[in-house]
Amino acid sequence: MTRTLQAVYENGAFRPLEPVSCHEQEHVLLTVKSAVAEDVIDHEFLAYCEKHADDTVTLESVRQALAKIPGSLVDDIRAERDEG
Repeated sequence: MTRTLQAVYENGAFRPLEPVSCHEQEHVLLTVKSAVAEDVIDHEFLAYCEKHADDTVTLESVRQALAKIPGSLVDDIRAERDEG
């Protein structure tokens, strides 16, 4: 089986950023490729945003709108991460 997935190198080991179907102590062949900006940028989405952007919306009005959203995005992300 061959599969490409993202991982983070920390504390001397690679930690997968998604579940893997390996058994404990299973030996695998690991190829390391640094994730540079071009590898992770969604150019199609950026083009969509550029096409639909409304330059009349100010940063301050965005901040005011975001401040009205209840809860914390950080708390939501942490909770979702802890569930998985």
